[in-house]
Amino acid sequence: MNISRKERARGRLAGALATGSAAREHNERAYGASSVIPCRLGAAISHRALVLAAAGVAFGAMLPASTHAQETQVAADQTPTLPPVVVFQPKTVTPASAPRARREAQTTQTTPSDEASGTDAAEGAGGTGTGGSSAAGIFSLGGINLMGGTVVTNEQTWTFQKPTLDQAAALAPGVSDSNGGGQRNERLLYVRGFDRYQVPLTIDGVRVYLPADNRLDYGRFLTGAEIAEIQIAKGYASVLDGPGGLGGAINLVTRRPTKELEGEVEQTFTFAGDGAYSGFRTSGYVGTKQKYYYLTASGSVLDSKGWKLSDDFKPQNSASEDGGWRNNSDVNDWRINVKAGITPNATDEYSISYLKQEGSKGAPFHTVNPINNQKYWDWPWWNLDSVYSHTTTRIGQSSYVNTKMFYNTFDNGLFAYDNQYLNTQTTSNAFRSYYKDEGYGGSIDAGTDITNWDTLKAAFHYRRDIHEEYNRLYVNSSKGSSCGVLGTDPYVMTAPCTEPVQRSEEDTYSIALENTFHVTPRVDLVTGASYDWRNLLQAQDWTAANGLFDYTLKDSDAWNWQAAAIWRYSDDAKVYANVSHRTRFPTLFERFSSRFGGATSNPGLAPEESTNFEVGWAGKLFGRAQVSTAVFYSDVTDFIQSVNIAYNGGTYSQSQNIGDGEFYGWEGSADVPLTKTLSVGGNVTLIQRNISNPTSGVELTGVPDAKGIAYVKWSPLDGVTLTPNVEMASTRWTSNSSSVYYTIGAYTIANISAEYEFRPGATLQLTARNLTDENYALTDGFPEPGRSFTAGMRIKF
Repeated sequence: MNISRKERARGRLAGALATGSAAREHNERAYGASSVIPCRLGAAISHRALVLAAAGVAFGAMLPASTHAQETQVAADQTPTLPPVVVFQPKTVTPASAPRARREAQTTQTTPSDEASGTDAAEGAGGTGTGGSSAAGIFSLGGINLMGGTVVTNEQTWTFQKPTLDQAAALAPGVSDSNGGGQRNERLLYVRGFDRYQVPLTIDGVRVYLPADNRLDYGRFLTGAEIAEIQIAKGYASVLDGPGGLGGAINLVTRRPTKELEGEVEQTFTFAGDGAYSGFRTSGYVGTKQKYYYLTASGSVLDSKGWKLSDDFKPQNSASEDGGWRNNSDVNDWRINVKAGITPNATDEYSISYLKQEGSKGAPFHTVNPINNQKYWDWPWWNLDSVYSHTTTRIGQSSYVNTKMFYNTFDNGLFAYDNQYLNTQTTSNAFRSYYKDEGYGGSIDAGTDITNWDTLKAAFHYRRDIHEEYNRLYVNSSKGSSCGVLGTDPYVMTAPCTEPVQRSEEDTYSIALENTFHVTPRVDLVTGASYDWRNLLQAQDWTAANGLFDYTLKDSDAWNWQAAAIWRYSDDAKVYANVSHRTRFPTLFERFSSRFGGATSNPGLAPEESTNFEVGWAGKLFGRAQVSTAVFYSDVTDFIQSVNIAYNGGTYSQSQNIGDGEFYGWEGSADVPLTKTLSVGGNVTLIQRNISNPTSGVELTGVPDAKGIAYVKWSPLDGVTLTPNVEMASTRWTSNSSSVYYTIGAYTIANISAEYEFRPGATLQLTARNLTDENYALTDGFPEPGRSFTAGMRIKF
């Protein structure tokens, strides 16, 4: 039975889950016995073990290797099949120049002629300090500054058929995806244990921020032909890229044309394990690069009627889920992007872009909770618009100025219904929530070579966020249709009630300074600091008792700092170490949301803080194997958590700075070509998260202690490539509706991708996911898809 927005079928009522014992029993029945076996690999990784691992990394870095080290720009034929842990060298000011030490300053510098046409401006723009990658075909002005991190390429998302950001980013070591569960149906990402509040998301370096709560759904962001790469900063996020970045940053980078005419078209169709059609994805890109300008246009559409559960799934509440098609799992997303750029010479570039994406989604119901303990929600629209510009201008031979300006809007509607059929709104559980947000601002960053061995950069960021919201509420009353108070009870409203618009407005600023010192031709030291501050201009709410009112305003500020060292100790490998102290301002939701009357505000909520340490190595072993590894540790303070307090004669929740703790772990990746037609590889992440909490029994949810992916890539015939792969994860913490915590989600999923290039640039592909039809879940009551197949074709020209 498929309960979608168009078809709501009937079901039967089943029992509820109430105790920890029942939770474990439910987990075994619904998700398989393996998911309740404790798999606390991270708990077994002691501090002493991590210290020994770090020492091993440092010792390994001293060993010689035999080929050229992995640099910022990797040739297409050298790109690993899976994203590795990557070491990026700091950018110098002069485009296309190597890092310059005192002894090499006059011999290694290459400055393009001032009379150059500009056709190669962006390919070398990595030298301006704005981006982790300057590879051809990538809009490098839209990049972020990466020190250690990971880049997921367009080719990798195609090979493994990862059509959305949550799926694609999880290919990277140190990044895990999860299901937000509950009625929101949101796909989540964690970067070394840090969540969506603590890891900013940007598109071409422009922040995607929802000023009310910033509860981003990563499943709404498509990874089509127009996305060149996904840049992931982990732990260390450069102060030059603006505020936030407590645990890293994620950046979607679009394409930049390299030829007079180029394009790409992708078309895929998805089928359930029994062959039933479930949806399609279409993606296209076209671009032209002329002597003094370039133009691009692109778009993606994903339309899905939903997905099927594993055949091993055992229904426990047929009224909400009876197996087969996952009820209310349909989604629809589309995006367009156009870009125009001017390149008057070899160093300068001026571009403007427009991006629009729209989506709608259902919200699958909890598979266990009884009918009277469900929330029947729907998202009829989830839309984002953005207009932004980038410029880079050379000043003399050793200085540059970059600018960025943007205007973003975000609209979404959330509707709650009375029943699983989503067809009536008459009770106090029903509402329609409307959000309308806008943000605008910009940044300027500049750099100069103070000496031949010293580069100084500075940046200033400003953004204004405006949030407007109102609800239409439904209660059992026949005494009118306008908002107001009934009789002497201040909490009873006439029905239905449409609230007045509530408005919040806030300014955020950041000023940063960063210095790169080339100690020797092989050693770079990077230091930096920033000061962030935020001015809250207005914060409104509405209740039936008080009407429209303003909260007490309170501003915030924070200092950040960083330091990093990279040693290219030979021509074939690098070792690096970094430390950064970052802060994250709380959202309006955390400070002021009443949670539909169940919470009280905390205007003075302080920023979260984290000091992140990392030691890593990347290079080649035995002349061919690309290997990389990193050890990381984060000391987290003022962690924001929700606690229950007594207030006005009742018990309410409130966000408070009560958590201190630590996140630590290890990442490793390898890509090993065995023959010209056969290679193997994969990556592994181990992580442990410990946090203090005054509420006993509360656990940090959503992140497995261990995760990894392994693959074999084999080309048995010309044009044919087979890529079988296995994705693995240990258990993670979750909680049921009775606030009982238990472990869930251990899985091993077998997949395979088969590609046939029938002519240059034209490929047919067949992908099978979850071949064994494993039944598993990442959060209580919300199982993951069973076996599925994708058939597709890609044409490049």
